[in-house]
Amino acid sequence: MRGGRVLGALLPLVLLASGCGIRATEVVEAGEPATVQVAPAGQLGMVLYFVSSSSAARLMPVVRYAQPPGEGSGGGSYGDDPPVGAVKALDLLFDGPTGAEQAAGLRSELPNDQVKIGVELSAQGVRVTLDTAVTGLSEPARQQLFCTAAQARTADRSEPVTVTGTDGVIGPARCSV
Repeated sequence: MRGGRVLGALLPLVLLASGCGIRATEVVEAGEPATVQVAPAGQLGMVLYFVSSSSAARLMPVVRYAQPPGEGSGGGSYGDDPPVGAVKALDLLFDGPTGAEQAAGLRSELPNDQVKIGVELSAQGVRVTLDTAVTGLSEPARQQLFCTAAQARTADRSEPVTVTGTDGVIGPARCSV
Protein backbone atom coordinates (compact mmCIF):
# COMPACT_ATOMS: atom_id res chain seq x y z
CA MET A 1 0.00 0.00 0.00
CA ARG A 2 2.79 2.28 0.85
CA GLY A 3 4.42 1.76 -2.60
CA GLY A 4 1.12 2.73 -4.27
CA ARG A 5 0.97 6.03 -2.38
CA VAL A 6 4.54 6.90 -3.32
CA LEU A 7 3.87 6.03 -6.97
CA GLY A 8 0.62 8.06 -6.87
CA ALA A 9 2.45 11.05 -5.45
CA LEU A 10 5.28 10.82 -7.98
CA LEU A 11 3.06 10.37 -11.05
CA PRO A 12 1.97 14.06 -11.26
CA LEU A 13 5.57 15.14 -10.83
CA VAL A 14 6.73 12.81 -13.61
CA LEU A 15 3.98 14.12 -15.96
CA LEU A 16 4.83 17.71 -15.08
CA ALA A 17 8.53 17.12 -15.67
CA SER A 18 7.85 15.48 -19.04
CA GLY A 19 6.32 18.72 -20.32
CA CYS A 20 3.07 17.09 -21.38
CA GLY A 21 4.36 16.48 -24.88
CA ILE A 22 5.49 20.06 -25.64
CA ARG A 23 8.81 20.03 -27.47
CA ALA A 24 11.45 22.71 -27.19
CA THR A 25 11.81 25.08 -30.17
CA GLU A 26 14.46 27.47 -31.37
CA VAL A 27 14.14 31.22 -30.83
CA VAL A 28 11.68 32.72 -33.31
CA GLU A 29 12.57 36.19 -34.63
CA ALA A 30 9.54 38.48 -34.62
CA GLY A 31 11.00 41.68 -36.08
CA GLU A 32 12.22 44.93 -34.58
CA PRO A 33 11.31 45.96 -31.05
CA ALA A 34 8.25 48.15 -30.65
CA THR A 35 8.78 51.90 -30.86
CA VAL A 36 6.68 54.79 -29.66
CA GLN A 37 6.40 58.00 -31.64
CA VAL A 38 6.74 61.06 -29.45
CA ALA A 39 5.07 64.07 -31.02
CA PRO A 40 5.49 67.63 -29.83
CA ALA A 41 2.50 69.39 -28.30
CA GLY A 42 1.00 71.76 -30.86
CA GLN A 43 3.37 74.48 -32.04
CA LEU A 44 5.42 74.42 -28.83
CA GLY A 45 7.92 71.82 -29.97
CA MET A 46 9.57 70.00 -32.81
CA VAL A 47 11.18 66.62 -33.33
CA LEU A 48 14.87 66.33 -34.19
CA TYR A 49 16.70 63.10 -35.01
CA PHE A 50 20.07 62.21 -33.51
CA VAL A 51 22.20 59.08 -33.77
CA SER A 52 22.20 56.65 -30.87
CA SER A 53 25.69 55.89 -29.58
CA SER A 54 24.60 52.29 -29.05
CA SER A 55 24.13 51.77 -32.80
CA ALA A 56 25.84 53.73 -35.56
CA ALA A 57 22.78 53.65 -37.83
CA ARG A 58 19.92 53.98 -35.34
CA LEU A 59 18.21 57.35 -35.13
CA MET A 60 16.35 58.47 -32.04
CA PRO A 61 13.73 61.22 -31.97
CA VAL A 62 14.21 64.10 -29.55
CA VAL A 63 11.54 66.67 -28.78
CA ARG A 64 12.79 70.21 -28.45
CA TYR A 65 10.35 72.71 -27.03
CA ALA A 66 10.07 76.35 -28.02
CA GLN A 67 9.68 77.11 -24.36
CA PRO A 68 9.65 74.82 -21.38
CA PRO A 69 6.22 73.31 -20.80
CA GLY A 70 4.13 75.35 -18.38
CA GLU A 71 5.99 78.63 -18.83
CA GLY A 72 4.40 81.73 -20.30
CA SER A 73 5.18 83.61 -23.49
CA GLY A 74 8.75 84.75 -23.81
CA GLY A 75 9.96 82.56 -20.95
CA GLY A 76 11.57 79.92 -23.14
CA SER A 77 15.22 79.15 -23.51
CA TYR A 78 15.14 80.18 -27.19
CA GLY A 79 14.24 83.84 -26.64
CA ASP A 80 11.02 85.72 -27.37
CA ASP A 81 10.37 84.13 -30.77
CA PRO A 82 9.53 80.42 -30.46
CA PRO A 83 11.24 78.23 -33.06
CA VAL A 84 8.75 77.03 -35.66
CA GLY A 85 9.04 75.28 -38.98
CA ALA A 86 11.53 73.22 -40.83
CA VAL A 87 14.23 75.91 -40.99
CA LYS A 88 14.41 76.24 -37.20
CA ALA A 89 14.28 72.46 -36.73
CA LEU A 90 17.23 72.00 -39.10
CA ASP A 91 19.08 74.90 -37.47
CA LEU A 92 18.72 73.17 -34.09
CA LEU A 93 19.76 69.87 -35.68
CA PHE A 94 23.04 71.39 -36.89
CA ASP A 95 23.63 72.76 -33.37
CA GLY A 96 23.84 69.13 -32.25
CA PRO A 97 22.52 67.41 -29.15
CA THR A 98 22.33 69.26 -25.85
CA GLY A 99 24.47 68.19 -22.91
CA ALA A 100 21.60 66.16 -21.48
CA GLU A 101 21.01 64.47 -24.85
CA GLN A 102 24.73 63.64 -25.11
CA ALA A 103 24.63 62.20 -21.59
CA ALA A 104 21.74 60.00 -22.75
CA GLY A 105 23.98 58.59 -25.50
CA LEU A 106 22.95 60.71 -28.50
CA ARG A 107 25.29 62.29 -31.01
CA SER A 108 25.16 63.89 -34.44
CA GLU A 109 26.86 62.84 -37.65
CA LEU A 110 26.35 66.33 -39.11
CA PRO A 111 29.10 68.97 -38.99
CA ASN A 112 28.64 71.29 -36.02
CA ASP A 113 28.83 74.42 -38.16
CA GLN A 114 26.73 77.51 -38.63
CA VAL A 115 24.94 76.62 -41.86
CA LYS A 116 22.64 78.84 -43.86
CA ILE A 117 19.45 76.85 -44.42
CA GLY A 118 16.64 77.32 -46.91
CA VAL A 119 13.52 75.16 -47.09
CA GLU A 120 10.88 74.96 -49.80
CA LEU A 121 7.72 72.96 -49.28
CA SER A 122 5.84 71.76 -52.35
CA ALA A 123 3.63 68.95 -53.60
CA GLN A 124 6.84 67.07 -54.52
CA GLY A 125 8.08 67.14 -50.94
CA VAL A 126 10.64 69.12 -48.99
CA ARG A 127 13.64 70.76 -50.69
CA VAL A 128 16.43 71.79 -48.32
CA THR A 129 19.24 74.07 -49.47
CA LEU A 130 22.44 74.27 -47.41
CA ASP A 131 25.57 76.37 -47.88
CA THR A 132 27.81 73.40 -47.08
CA ALA A 133 28.92 70.20 -48.81
CA VAL A 134 26.38 67.35 -48.59
CA THR A 135 27.44 64.54 -50.95
CA GLY A 136 30.11 63.26 -48.54
CA LEU A 137 27.72 62.97 -45.59
CA SER A 138 27.41 59.54 -43.98
CA GLU A 139 24.13 57.66 -44.29
CA PRO A 140 23.18 58.38 -40.65
CA ALA A 141 23.83 62.12 -41.25
CA ARG A 142 21.65 62.02 -44.38
CA GLN A 143 18.88 60.29 -42.45
CA GLN A 144 19.12 62.92 -39.70
CA LEU A 145 18.43 65.55 -42.37
CA PHE A 146 15.71 63.59 -44.16
CA CYS A 147 13.83 62.62 -41.00
CA THR A 148 14.01 66.03 -39.30
CA ALA A 149 12.94 67.91 -42.45
CA ALA A 150 10.12 65.45 -43.19
CA GLN A 151 8.92 65.50 -39.56
CA ALA A 152 8.74 69.29 -39.68
CA ARG A 153 6.39 68.93 -42.66
CA THR A 154 4.21 65.96 -41.64
CA ALA A 155 3.98 63.88 -38.48
CA ASP A 156 4.32 60.58 -40.38
CA ARG A 157 7.70 61.52 -41.97
CA SER A 158 6.51 60.27 -45.38
CA GLU A 159 7.52 63.35 -47.36
CA PRO A 160 10.36 62.90 -49.85
CA VAL A 161 13.26 65.20 -49.00
CA THR A 162 15.89 66.54 -51.41
CA VAL A 163 18.98 68.26 -50.00
CA THR A 164 21.07 70.56 -52.19
CA GLY A 165 24.51 71.62 -50.99
CA THR A 166 27.52 73.42 -52.43
CA ASP A 167 28.81 70.19 -54.00
CA GLY A 168 25.64 68.56 -55.33
CA VAL A 169 22.31 67.01 -54.44
CA ILE A 170 21.28 64.05 -52.26
CA GLY A 171 17.81 62.57 -52.53
CA PRO A 172 14.97 62.66 -53.00
CA ALA A 173 14.73 60.18 -50.17
CA ARG A 174 12.36 59.32 -47.38
CA CYS A 175 13.03 58.95 -43.70
CA SER A 176 13.92 55.33 -42.94
CA VAL A 177 12.87 55.50 -39.27
